[in-house]
Parts: sequence; C-alpha cells; structure tokens
Amino acid sequence: MKIIRNKILQIVIGVMGINTAFAQNPIIQTNYTADPAPLVYNDRLYVYTTHDEDESTWFNMNNWRVYSTNDMVNWTDHGVILSYKNFDWAKGDAWAPQCIEKDGKFYMYIPAVSKVNNQPAIGVAVADSPLGPFYDALGKPLVQTDRGDIDPTVFIDDDGEAHLYWGNPKLKYVKLNRDMISYSSSVVEVPMVEKAFGRREGDAQRPTEYEEGPWLYKRNQLYYLFWPGGPLPEFIGYSTSKSPQGPWEYAGVVMAREGGAFTNHPGVVDFRGKTYFFYHNAALPGGSGFTRSVAVEELNFNKDGSISPIKMSKGITKALATVNPYQLNQAEMISWSENVKAFQNDKVGVFVKAKKNGAFTSVKNIDFGNVGAKTFHARVGTTHNGGVTMEVRSGAVDGILLGTVKIPMTGGDDRWDVVNVTLDSAIKGIHDLYFVFNGKAQSNIMFFDYWRFGN
Repeated sequence: MKIIRNKILQIVIGVMGINTAFAQNPIIQTNYTADPAPLVYNDRLYVYTTHDEDESTWFNMNNWRVYSTNDMVNWTDHGVILSYKNFDWAKGDAWAPQCIEKDGKFYMYIPAVSKVNNQPAIGVAVADSPLGPFYDALGKPLVQTDRGDIDPTVFIDDDGEAHLYWGNPKLKYVKLNRDMISYSSSVVEVPMVEKAFGRREGDAQRPTEYEEGPWLYKRNQLYYLFWPGGPLPEFIGYSTSKSPQGPWEYAGVVMAREGGAFTNHPGVVDFRGKTYFFYHNAALPGGSGFTRSVAVEELNFNKDGSISPIKMSKGITKALATVNPYQLNQAEMISWSENVKAFQNDKVGVFVKAKKNGAFTSVKNIDFGNVGAKTFHARVGTTHNGGVTMEVRSGAVDGILLGTVKIPMTGGDDRWDVVNVTLDSAIKGIHDLYFVFNGKAQSNIMFFDYWRFGN
C-alpha cells in the first residue's frame, strides 16, 4: 500500500464526504463495509466484507464481517466472524478476504501484516460453517513473497483444482494443493503486459492498468479475472482466458470510476439463475475513501461472453422470496435503515441500536397470508426512563400504523425484555414493514434484537 499512499493523499480531499443515498444500495447501512466476497451455500448467499472503522481517515480495519440473504433485498448481519487477532503471527490490517467452501469445510483467505517483518502476508482460517467459528489453519502465513501480498481470491474449478491469485502492485498466482492450505509449485508472477491488462499512461513503473483486488470467476468454459484498475480513483476492468492460469487477454471496463471511494473491489457470483456483481462506494452519510459501503448490481453477459459496462444504481429492488412474519426474525435483518447501528455482545449476539429520534429499519416483502396477524412480539430494551416507543408501520415510515410498542427500561444492552402487543390494525397479504424508533434522548434511543407476529 505504500506505493499508492501518495496518490491517495492527493485525491482524498476530493472524495471525502460524498453522500448519495440509493433505494437499496448500499446493501448495508448499519456499519461501513468494503471489499465484498460473495459465497453461495445451501441456496443462501453470504457476503464477507472488511470493516472500516467509523470516522477513519486511513485504512483502519481490524476484523471481517459476514452478511447473508435469501432474497437479495433483506440482508442479515451475522457480525464479526474473524479478526487479525485470531492469527498469532499478525499485527493488523484486516484487508480484503475471500471465503470458499470445499467438502463441507469453509476456508477464509485473508491478508494481514506479519509481526516478523511488518509486511503483508496471506493467511488462511478454516471453519465447519460459513458463519464460523474460524481458526487459523496453519499458525503462520500461507504465502508471503517480497511485497504486496494482499487481496487473495480463490477459485475451485470443475476438476477440483484450487487456484489462488493476489497482489498489489504485481499480480501473483499459485495452484493450491487439495488440502486448500498448502501448495507445492512455485509462486508465479503474472506478466504485466498491455495485452493482458491494458495500458496505463504516464507511469513507467506500472505499465498496465491492473492495480489490486483480483476476483476469479468462470462462465461457459471461459475464465474471467476481474480487477480494480488505476491510476486512482479505480475503475473495475476484466480479462479473460481459456485457462485459470492464463494467459490473460484484456477485455474492457465493467464499472467506471464513480461512487466517491478512490478504491473499489469486485466480487462476482451466480445465485438462483442470475449473476451478481458486488463492489463498494462511499454513498452512506459520512462515506469516504476510508469509510466505504458494499453495493450490488445484476451482471449481464453478451452472447460472445463480453460484458457491457454497468453503472452504480439503486440496486436490486425486487425480492426473490417472501419473509415469514410468524417465525422469529432478527432485527438485524434489514432492507434499508437510517440512523441505526449494528452491535454485538455475548448476551444476544448481533442486535441494532437506534441512534436518534425517528431512526428506522425496514424489511421488504413480508407475507402475512390470508388469516393475517393480530399480535406482535419483540425483544427490546433501553437505558431511558419512559417515553421510548417503537412504531410498527406498513408500507412506509409514515405508513399505516399497525401497533406501538412501549419500550421498557432494562438498563443496558446486556439486559432485555420481551414485549407483546395487540395490533391496532390487522394486516393480511404481502407488505413492506417499517420499525420506527422514537424517544426524547439525544442519542442511543433503544436497542432491538428480534421480532415475530402472531395470528
């Protein structure tokens, strides 16, 4: 990262504070997230992200988080699932990861700075579930070369062979052994030639557009290598090959330089018959090149396998499935929210906290059926004595009021009460739901863990 530090400092003033709200993008609003790495397992889509600390003015990133969805519009926050502190050899910098499944095991490839030489290295952790717990598989880095060992991407081909790419400013490659945590061949430095990665003007030390953050993907026997390109701010380009080991041929631009974050990072995955393209920008309030947010678009291919450039948009607005309101649903399953933050503790796991009066969360496409709901149950709490309420509304923040929950004072987010209320208005059919948080306090109005309707 030292190579790009000066360029970042030159342009950071121009991108700090850019704030554009989309209808569904960014998909996570309760924390700053970046470097999305999607994984499909058991018909559910998981996205592993880095975590930009609030108010950062550099890449202050200490852990990795994971979110999941069943419908592409409501995302459940599963919290922090791994930290650089889980690697005894690492001293910091939890940058862009990827998690991949093989034979029921989940392998999380991460970059972190080594205590030994203060240089980045690639490590690997393993778990029995996509949600962890993850453990360092080796007790040492999987790979460390002379410099630039960040942003790993792993792809398992149809023949079971696993391929690992990574690197900034150079792109490096190695074929992993079947155990996924070792390799036998030598590390290959991919030739930085114009035919493979385009031509960068005016920089003799970096002749091609390749910058960092590779992502390997396969479609119809053609291999795609997506990568952020420079000079900064980054666009996302792609190259193709008939082999996962190359040689690569530059194919064009997928996403132009936009969104307010001078970096970007691709993640591409097939889910329920469509292909989705994940990236990050600076669209949330307080967003910048160091406080980024993950977003997603549908990716379409031309008949010849090429990709027409796509622009950042409001995202995926049509849900692929409905939500069952009569089962326990987590409050951190959110379609959109404002002035709400996600937290995590040993008592209840992940929960959300309303930061100010009028804050809200929403959940899309809830199917109340023909009988309809009559009661509402939730686990909630507050540190304030009286006057704190949660309105349950249909359709909009100011939509039909279904019921009002008076929030009991519990004294802390490690102490909770379950409340039960009879709805003011019965509700049937499919609706979007809004939870609106009200209180006179200046901050930290209330906290909210789960909800369920009854009929």
